[in-house]
Amino acid sequence: MKTLENIRFVLVGTTHPGNIGAAARAMKTMGLTNLHLVTPKIYPSAEATARASGADDVLANAAVHDSLDAALVGCQQVYGMSARLRHLPVPVVNPREAVTQIQQQSDDAQIAIIFGREHSGLTNEELDRCQHLVNIPANAEYSSLNLAAAVQVLAYELKMSFDPSIEVGRVGEQREAINADDLEHLYSHFEQSLIKIGFLDPGQPKNLMRRLRRLFNRAELDRNELQILHGILRAAENQKGE
Repeated sequence: MKTLENIRFVLVGTTHPGNIGAAARAMKTMGLTNLHLVTPKIYPSAEATARASGADDVLANAAVHDSLDAALVGCQQVYGMSARLRHLPVPVVNPREAVTQIQQQSDDAQIAIIFGREHSGLTNEELDRCQHLVNIPANAEYSSLNLAAAVQVLAYELKMSFDPSIEVGRVGEQREAINADDLEHLYSHFEQSLIKIGFLDPGQPKNLMRRLRRLFNRAELDRNELQILHGILRAAENQKGE
């Protein structure tokens, strides 16, 4: 099973220690802890600890290297963050595409995501170590993200992809799936109920049932929602029969 532990965030040449702390905080909020620092200008630092705001353990366990090569030892895939789309023969993906690619790697693959210097990013030589460039599609008129913000974007996408407890739009709710037969039973019940209450004329049905099918197919109903709809239809039928 893939885990976030196999993904290391590598910060290269960070000049401001507060940015290291803020990046550690951004990582921990999304469940990432594997932080590597390459030749930081000032580290360790009380300012980094203060900006970490409780992510002290991420800082304490951070590995500090004197070269990018050392930080990438053991990695099978390397992604380099770049604010500028450079004319280099390297595939460019957005963060979501990058995470999709990472998910396709073997469960034990070690992945590195490299973040460059605050003002100049990664050098061409450092980008040569990357199989992919990751570009965050920001506002074309003001596309500059600070280091911690870029870390947060990648950490969020990884969290959303790797955490099995997260289901978009229904966080924290356990959903029981239904099958095609369940849906056909619902559509049949709808048709019978709508005829019974006089809403559907079986002689001139037009496209009503087809539209209802499209509606509920888009909704991706779960078992609980299905039962609620059946209950509503039975209540409507009973009201009509009184």
